[in-house]
Amino acid sequence: MASLGVGNLGEFLREQRRQAKLSLRQLADAAGVSNPYLSQIERGLRKPSAEILQQIAKGLRISAETLYVQAGILDERAQEAGAGQPPGVREAVLADPGLSEQQKQALLQIYESFRKENP
Repeated sequence: MASLGVGNLGEFLREQRRQAKLSLRQLADAAGVSNPYLSQIERGLRKPSAEILQQIAKGLRISAETLYVQAGILDERAQEAGAGQPPGVREAVLADPGLSEQQKQALLQIYESFRKENP
């Protein structure tokens, strides 16, 4: 079966799953998808819907938007503009290799809550 051009998503999912210390089966159970289907997504053989990505994000405890960007469903620039954050903050946090995905999302959530608090 040929790859559907979602290899980056699959690699990203595999890395997030490993960082979360979850087996393929554990994540499949948490996300409510079958083990073979999740395996095919990780190998770039299947292109999941936004709904499935949301379920996987929940299982990984990361934002669905992060997976949408990886899957090409959501443009990263649109995500930044919609978040109400000045350019650069989100990019810097997301690009930091020293942070886990959960830490990145926590930082962005805290930052956004401060921005809402101080208009």
